[in-house]
Amino acid sequence: MHHLPPTEGRNPRSTDIDRLDSLGILRLVNAEDATVPAVVAAALPVLARAVDAAVDALRAGGTVHYVGAGSSGRYAVLDAAELPPTYGLEPGRFRAHLAGGPDALTRAAEGAEDHEQAGREALADVAAGDVVVGLAASGRTPYVAGALAAARTAGAVTVLVSADPQAPLAALADLHVCVPTGPEVVTGSTRMKAGTAQKLVLHGFSTAVMVRLGRTYSNLMSDVAAGNRKLVARTLTLLGQASGAEPAACRAALDAAGGELKPALVVLLSGATPEAARSALAAAGGQVRGALAAVRPGTDADAGRHPDGSPARP
Repeated sequence: MHHLPPTEGRNPRSTDIDRLDSLGILRLVNAEDATVPAVVAAALPVLARAVDAAVDALRAGGTVHYVGAGSSGRYAVLDAAELPPTYGLEPGRFRAHLAGGPDALTRAAEGAEDHEQAGREALADVAAGDVVVGLAASGRTPYVAGALAAARTAGAVTVLVSADPQAPLAALADLHVCVPTGPEVVTGSTRMKAGTAQKLVLHGFSTAVMVRLGRTYSNLMSDVAAGNRKLVARTLTLLGQASGAEPAACRAALDAAGGELKPALVVLLSGATPEAARSALAAAGGQVRGALAAVRPGTDADAGRHPDGSPARP
């Protein structure tokens, strides 16, 4: 018997949705949306393994690929696009492949998802040690199947994010991040709960990878590239939040560090010279806490902070 994906089933709680007024419809949608975080929470142990694989891949010079069709692919493009400006990640380290190409971002290309060969071709340059994350709410999208098959042949780590515990594509995945959100309010409209789950998975995955790679200090962005006036102001704000130093001292440290946030932060928190800060950061793989421990032996890596985590003024 043909396996019907759970996302295509009818939701018994919304069969009378067309009888409701506007507020009733919104409350129904909201009540269904509220079930999603718990479903994602149950998948976090598997997602953590995907994070570990991505951290290893990126540290070794590899690439993380996202692959999806329709809404799934659009969420992937948005998530990948935000990583360079937010975390200073080099372009191309996270790559999103959307069935139908860039035009499909704004115009539905429903037929593109059926082309398995196009998925294979999208991953033509995937390498052993890369990580490929396929997003398919139904767990059966041919475009994603082609991409995962190509990735597996190349020796990459393969991850599937689906809403079906019996997803056929799980056979091509080393890790199946299953978020079974069930039937949608409007039958088959997987941009809703299934899409929300995918966005939560992507946000959690990429954020955890960036934090693990030392792209934050505490909960502050530490690799922001100050490329315009707004970002320079944000950089100075981050320095003040992290160190408790006055604005003038933050600007002086940033100027001394050639406009680079991380060396300026180490200078402010440790009193080291910019040269010593750069050397310590290089030795610590870019991790601010590791650099602080190196330039201030005998202290912990929370220099400049009170025990509760709030900044201490120098």
